[in-house]
Amino acid sequence: MATAPLKFITGADQFGCTLKDALVAHLRHLNYSVEDLGVGPYYSIGEQVGSRVAAGDSNTRGLVSCGTGIGVAIFANKFPAVYAALCLTVDDAVNTRSINNANVLAVAGEATSPETAVEILNTFIETPFKSPCPANGNKEWPPETAKFLDDSLEEMKKIGTTAATTTAVNDDEKLSGCALCCLAKKREFVPVDIMPGGMMKIVRESPTSAIVKFKAGSVEPAHHHSFGHDLFVIKGKKTVWNLSKKEKYDLGGEDYLFTPAGDVHRVKYYEDTEFFLKWEGPWDIVLDEDLETAKSEIEKEC
Repeated sequence: MATAPLKFITGADQFGCTLKDALVAHLRHLNYSVEDLGVGPYYSIGEQVGSRVAAGDSNTRGLVSCGTGIGVAIFANKFPAVYAALCLTVDDAVNTRSINNANVLAVAGEATSPETAVEILNTFIETPFKSPCPANGNKEWPPETAKFLDDSLEEMKKIGTTAATTTAVNDDEKLSGCALCCLAKKREFVPVDIMPGGMMKIVRESPTSAIVKFKAGSVEPAHHHSFGHDLFVIKGKKTVWNLSKKEKYDLGGEDYLFTPAGDVHRVKYYEDTEFFLKWEGPWDIVLDEDLETAKSEIEKEC
């Protein structure tokens, strides 16, 4: 067991502190360097351990515990280069070290005995990246899979950093170093093919934020979305018919409307209109009528 190079940052909430203390004692018995951040709410202690691991070197490891192990893992994982994994069994520890190169171990204070947790921790420490694991039948990884795992290490490092990119980000855009924030610049409007007269510029994806433009006279046929969305009119004039609720909304500059998931709605634009949209999930749209039917129904209304 290579004990000297590793340093552990540890912490727990009130439901995981007893198990964490037992594991800290075990680590110190093995002569590992341990910085114990103590006890706090699962979200703040997970954040503290995650941020310290992110700031450390490749030999820095984290150990977090709460009642289920899930909450502390979620908040530890909000930092670039932190890969926190909840392990309830020894096999979990082998798999996540072999496949994910996990560097933060999360354990469940109310579901895991100290004896089992010690076995999990020892396995987490001793299992090298790309080692045979239960997920691949405890066999050596095939060459193509081993290459994929090696390449993934470099790609994983980019997530949440200034080097991160997505298919929606061009070379003129930069992302902040925070995994929760991004800056989008110089994105262009693209036609909304399913809605003639519409142009959209997506600035964030899933949850999705976008700026949308429609030319005066354009009509959106009745449609619905899988997710609710917020709409804020920047300029222009439009009417939205919520067919599910049998309600009509006349909107102008600085007006706001929320449309729940699944509500079928039809739209008419009276002026060149620009608005901001925010979805609760990825962008999608399902048509419930064709354009000619929509125009006919709107003429009846008017």
